[in-house]
Amino acid sequence: QVRLVESGGGSVQAGGSLRLSCAASGYSINLMGWFRQAPGKEREAVAAIYLGGGGAYYADSAKGRFSISQDNAKNTVYLQMNSLKPEDSAVYLCAAALADSGALVATTYPYWGQGTQVTVSS
Repeated sequence: QVRLVESGGGSVQAGGSLRLSCAASGYSINLMGWFRQAPGKEREAVAAIYLGGGGAYYADSAKGRFSISQDNAKNTVYLQMNSLKPEDSAVYLCAAALADSGALVATTYPYWGQGTQVTVSS
């Protein structure tokens, strides 16, 4: 079983920054991702990273503003979000999988955290 614990959400004004963290425990994962879901909208990918030095992937909405990174010693993945916009407001969910493709596809991930709220005001 894999347990994921997110932290770092909060409220910020447009143009500000937040860093989300996701600590993983358990085994047999090589991929971690961040997704988000706003009220009345479908869950969408934000970014994902293959653990242990693998590649990182970004949704178009995140490119140039968000950065995903990892600390292997802490089994933690981070999402640095800069230049935040009101449309970035959502619950951000961390996910984990053992997979070799589909990094930005929600159905790739069997393990999910409970989510952390990000609110960006204009």
